[in-house]
Amino acid sequence: MGKIRAAITGVGAYLPDYILTNDELSRMVDTSDEWIMTRIGIKTRHILKGEALGTSYMGVKAVRDLLEKKNMNPEEIDLVICATVTPDMFFPSTGNLIAGEAGCKKAFAYDVSAACSGFLFALTTASKFIETGTCKKVIVVGADKMSSIVDYTDRKTCPIFGDGAAAVLLEPDEEGYGVIDHILHSDGTGAPHLYMKAGGSRYPASEETIRNNWHTITQDGQAVFKAAVSNMADVSVEMMERYNLTSDDIRYLVPHQANLRIIDATANRADPQQMYDQHRPLRQHHRSDDSAVSLRLRKGIEAGRQTHPRFVRRRLHLGIGLCEMGLRRRIREIGFNSKPKKEMDIFFIKDVHFFFFGITVSPIRKREWDERRNRHHTN
Repeated sequence: MGKIRAAITGVGAYLPDYILTNDELSRMVDTSDEWIMTRIGIKTRHILKGEALGTSYMGVKAVRDLLEKKNMNPEEIDLVICATVTPDMFFPSTGNLIAGEAGCKKAFAYDVSAACSGFLFALTTASKFIETGTCKKVIVVGADKMSSIVDYTDRKTCPIFGDGAAAVLLEPDEEGYGVIDHILHSDGTGAPHLYMKAGGSRYPASEETIRNNWHTITQDGQAVFKAAVSNMADVSVEMMERYNLTSDDIRYLVPHQANLRIIDATANRADPQQMYDQHRPLRQHHRSDDSAVSLRLRKGIEAGRQTHPRFVRRRLHLGIGLCEMGLRRRIREIGFNSKPKKEMDIFFIKDVHFFFFGITVSPIRKREWDERRNRHHTN
């Protein structure tokens, strides 16, 4: 019997229907599509509309999407962890609300509040419940209604954020697949650079906090940018060096969608060519903090399914491939003839304004993947 690891065996997601474009934003605040694309690189963001609809609404949608794809009874779930900084309310927890509404009656549930790092911190925590044998099926949800705390008169922050939710299912694996390693950092001294001042016990809601607009995001963009560019690149290189990886070993870079320039700098530090095209599509999507990486993971899987239907479906069915996250994980590629192929690594990097998290996952090297894909389409 091999070591038990936590493998991602399913994914689900939800994005609100309403899309806020840069053109519409330019009519709300002094900005333009050119300004946003040059400095931030985000074209659109999804916004949740509707009376009394909060983060749990989107989280439930994502969990139901996941359970439907897996054809799974919600009562099989042992634990639900929700990563969010925009809870419906302080208590009960948003995770608890999601579990109750989604029918996960036998699961215990709670929230993780770590802002941009939330999903990956929650993923790491959830993996420990699997590895120790405490739980067999754990759902991790990353969800935020960032539009509820955005100041739409501040052109430096309002183009960045949107709303969304994603969910992943973790199950035990004894064949070496799943979460293998991680790098986590935090620095509380960076708090003055990114925060929401009021709404907690230090500054409870009052006439003064509302008048001063303290219930919205405040950010020192330059300080955050400098820290993110250096540390996000450093942590990815550190993970590569830890396992003697080169850029040729990296198939996919999945970063947090904080800023296009941060993403570019990270990819260029690891390798300017090998991973550039893999992270670039993020420019079209908003940042929803806790759901950012998980949403991108889901999109990567869907993109792969469109390219290699049988290849990706088989990997999803076996609980490996893009659907399996791991900080450092090796997986066998199952080819069209079902024989094990070579391996490769996928890098998931989480920049979080002083929170950082590195992941690698695998099947084949990029060049070999591209060659196989070309042969497949030719045939």
